[in-house]
Amino acid sequence: MALAAARARNDVPTLQAVASVAAASDLISARGVSVTMGSGRHRQVILDNIDLSVPEGSFVSLIGPSGCGKSTLLKVLAGLVEPSTGRVSVAGHAPADAARRRMIGLVFQDANLLPWKNAVDNASMLLSIADPTLSKAALRERGQAMLDLVGLGDAAHKMPNELSGGMRQRVSIARSLALDPAVLLMDEPFGALDAITRDTMGQSLLEIWERTGKTIVLVTHSIDEAVHLSKQVHVLGIKPGRIIETLDVPLPYPREVSIVEHPDFIRLHNGLRALLRDSHRPGQPS
Repeated sequence: MALAAARARNDVPTLQAVASVAAASDLISARGVSVTMGSGRHRQVILDNIDLSVPEGSFVSLIGPSGCGKSTLLKVLAGLVEPSTGRVSVAGHAPADAARRRMIGLVFQDANLLPWKNAVDNASMLLSIADPTLSKAALRERGQAMLDLVGLGDAAHKMPNELSGGMRQRVSIARSLALDPAVLLMDEPFGALDAITRDTMGQSLLEIWERTGKTIVLVTHSIDEAVHLSKQVHVLGIKPGRIIETLDVPLPYPREVSIVEHPDFIRLHNGLRALLRDSHRPGQPS
């Protein structure tokens, strides 16, 4: 399997092998997923009839206007929101079950580090909760390995207030990776960063993805970010939230920041911008 091959290439120590990975190539599958809130005249369709397939080891982005349900869809995939209709599978399991099996890692826009813990202890914090039998030495070894992976090995003993915004977000990514999840779900993780730091973080994320073979689903508002990082971009429309188009990004990996100057990148960027203009037009819920 692709995931196993990627892990064989990865020199980062792991604590858990992913169990029960789906036999099909799609690690994440959503079929006919809708989310509604309220009832009667106050009923609101947040997501309508979402069909989504994410192959194992892929990097896909969700993009669309504010209020289109991107973050809600990510929460459905994470098992945090129950769909009103339809079904979702992550590695052959219901999302909540996959999360309990430590198959899902979550990264949000706010790093949410514990201010009284240093970087290495923050990086191993979720793992300490997931597996209370691990010794402090084992936790710190794992936390250090993940900080090394995200390029913060020398900052292990720094406190959150000694880290820049980009560095804090690296620690939050290390914290999720410490669980050794099959899937990394990311909700605007670089949205609060300046443009140059955002580019640097995107490039770092690509390197982590290429090294670990994780399956990544990224919510973003940035067209450049979506095209630069992704194999595939799903464009969501608004009122109700729905996938209006899926754009393949055939640019070869590895991709450097300079790829934004490539004619094919510019063509894909312009095509995605046109799709986003269409995404602002309200649809009709089914």
